Order: sequence, then structure tokens, then C-alpha cells
Amino acid sequence: MKLSEIKTLLNTVETVNFQLPDGNFVPEHFHVTEVGLITKNFIDCGGTVRKETVVNFQLWNANDFEHRLKPQKLIHIIKLSEKVLGIEDFEIEVEYQDTTTIGKYDLGFNGKDFQLLNKKTACLAQDQCGIPAEKQKTNLIQLTANNANSCTPGGGCC
Repeated sequence: MKLSEIKTLLNTVETVNFQLPDGNFVPEHFHVTEVGLITKNFIDCGGTVRKETVVNFQLWNANDFEHRLKPQKLIHIIKLSEKVLGIEDFEIEVEYQDTTTIGKYDLGFNGKDFQLLNKKTACLAQDQCGIPAEKQKTNLIQLTANNANSCTPGGGCC
């Protein structure tokens, strides 16, 4: 989800809820402790120099049980970050410490709640790494149907 999308969605919701990949929710008294811009310059395993930029939201679960972040307050925080940090319309990455370590998530929306989506790694230079292309899986029943006019053992066509 891009920054422009969350701002639009925040104008349509009454509450700001974040749902974890396991279905549980970030406690409703969470704080957004950071909105930042992260730029990653790197080289992939194929030697290509790359650059990624994301807007980072950090969620924090405090013992402030009466705290509730309202949609308009989050919009205000985002707009201030855009102005002060020069943030543009990049994809959003969310950091949240659920149990023992900080997780990084992509952000989605299910029509009611924001969803923290598991991130995945991938080789960016598969053509140079020697990774074999994934073979197309075929069911044996399909082979029989596709070869209906071909020779069969004992069929006398050979």
C-alpha cells in the first residue's frame, strides 16, 4: 500500500486497527512512534546495483491503556512527516514488535482493518544465479487426455 492510499482510507474508517498475519490485532492502545523514510542501496547477487525506498511506520504497544489513535491524528502525523522529511508517495512498511523481535510487514486493507502482511525474500537476479525455472506441474489424467490419439502399448500402431 502506498502512502496516498492509507491517507485516503483513513478518511473512510472510524478506528485505526492493525491485524497481524495470524489474525490477532495489535492492541488498540498502540502508538505510532515513527513515520520515516528508509532508503536501501544494495547490490544483488547478480551484480546489479539497486535502490529501494519505503515509508516506515513503527507501531509500539505501550502500557497506556486509555490511548486510542484516531484516523485524523494519523493523517496529521503523516502530513507532518511528508512536509518535514520530504516524503513522497512510496510503499509503506510497518515495524511491530509482537513478542521477541521486531517484524517488518507490508500493509494491506480488508475493507475494515489495516492488515500487516508477511514480507517474503526473493532472488532478484534469478537469471544469473543458476536457479532452475520452475517446471510446470501436470496431472497424469491430463497426459492421457492430451494424448488420446497417440500410440498405446498393444495398440498395433507402431
